[in-house]
Amino acid sequence: MDTGHAFSSDVAFSPSVKAVQTRKGSRRSYSRMEERGSWQTTITPELAGFIARQTSVFLATANAEAQPYVQHRGGPPGFLRVLDDKTIGFVDFTGNRQYITQGNLNENPKAQLFLIDYAQRRRIKIWGEARIVEGNSELIDALMPEGYTARPEQVIVFTVAAWDANCPQHIPQRFDAADVAAALAERDKRIADLEAEIAQLRADNLAEK
Repeated sequence: MDTGHAFSSDVAFSPSVKAVQTRKGSRRSYSRMEERGSWQTTITPELAGFIARQTSVFLATANAEAQPYVQHRGGPPGFLRVLDDKTIGFVDFTGNRQYITQGNLNENPKAQLFLIDYAQRRRIKIWGEARIVEGNSELIDALMPEGYTARPEQVIVFTVAAWDANCPQHIPQRFDAADVAAALAERDKRIADLEAEIAQLRADNLAEK
């Protein structure tokens, strides 16, 4: 995607943003970042792995009047699919049928994906453009998570312009209920094994007396 920007981070660092950075004292450090190559513009193997593990994503769009809207989408790990080093695709499941995101994209294709992993306290921001693909059953079948019972309606294809990873500062550490349940089950099994071992040791000790 040709953005026409001098630096990939200019997708977010507009002249107004840079003016604020200058006034507040952070522009110099971001200038050095730009000189080193700025933000990455392709999906690296590490980013692809992070995307594949996510069960939740926020998709930000804006209409022709610049009114923003953020929509949540979720699914099992792997519902977000990296199609190539510039493209992410996922099935858009039937929801409340407001179609705000689709209407916005019809007027303005610019969009952002925001992914946050609370357990690892990591967040990724991806800028680019998105489009809706309707009526393509083959693409839906290719991207539909196996065994997932949600009803697919269409596909969202996202083309990456740039992405950035934030530091973990201020991200609360939270865990999925399934992960907590698995950890507690493992703990309970370990406790049961230890109790059985103690009981056996006591039985062996009594037998020796």
